[in-house]
Amino acid sequence: MIRFILTCICLFGFLIFSIPILIVEWIVGKFAPLKKDVSSLRIIQAVFRFLLRITGVDVTVIGEENVPKDSPVVYIGNHRSYYDILLTYSRCPIRTGYVAKKEMLRYPLLSNWMRYLHCLFLDRNDLKQGLKTILEAVEKVKSGISICIFPEGTRNANENELDMLPFHEGSFKIATKAKCPIIPIAMNNTASMFEAHFPKIKPCHVVIEYCKPIYPDQLDKEDQKHLGAYTQNVILETLKKNQALV
Repeated sequence: MIRFILTCICLFGFLIFSIPILIVEWIVGKFAPLKKDVSSLRIIQAVFRFLLRITGVDVTVIGEENVPKDSPVVYIGNHRSYYDILLTYSRCPIRTGYVAKKEMLRYPLLSNWMRYLHCLFLDRNDLKQGLKTILEAVEKVKSGISICIFPEGTRNANENELDMLPFHEGSFKIATKAKCPIIPIAMNNTASMFEAHFPKIKPCHVVIEYCKPIYPDQLDKEDQKHLGAYTQNVILETLKKNQALV
């Protein structure tokens, strides 16, 4: 329980005391947008790494060489834990925005930082607004910003991590329209950090594998037509392979 309390204190403490930093970043962004983007990225990555240290998590990372360091991609991952965001975002080499549910907008300061980081807010109940968000994500990628999305649409609470929710095919339009590679991310055992014994945070071992890039235009027509199912199968097979490592 101590880890949970420490995490809450650190998180809320950062949000409150970061108000001057938000102002400075806003000013910097008026004159040097790229510099502001990079500094905001590195600040939040440092905070996330600190919060992960509090959990005592032991992380094994495989395939990080598959992530381009100088060009944008679309990250596609399975989603079992709130910590999935911290685990993956702390490792992004370039500017990266996450697609989050629009309900996150109700949290002041947190939503400000998310906007600074090019996160997008998806209304899951409005198809028209959902399409608009996807098109915004396409423009982000075209401008050099990677996008990460969890296409199950919500955190998967099934007991077996191999029992994933269906991937929403619409998420993959970001990659096909922006003509960029997809990097599948397979994350094993992340629910053991927090969700499996809420509200306690416990040390555990998780495995993250960045799979080989998927280039949609290089797949056969049937796989292009069902790109979500194809990518989900890649992640599923990787999860199965890495279960022995946990």
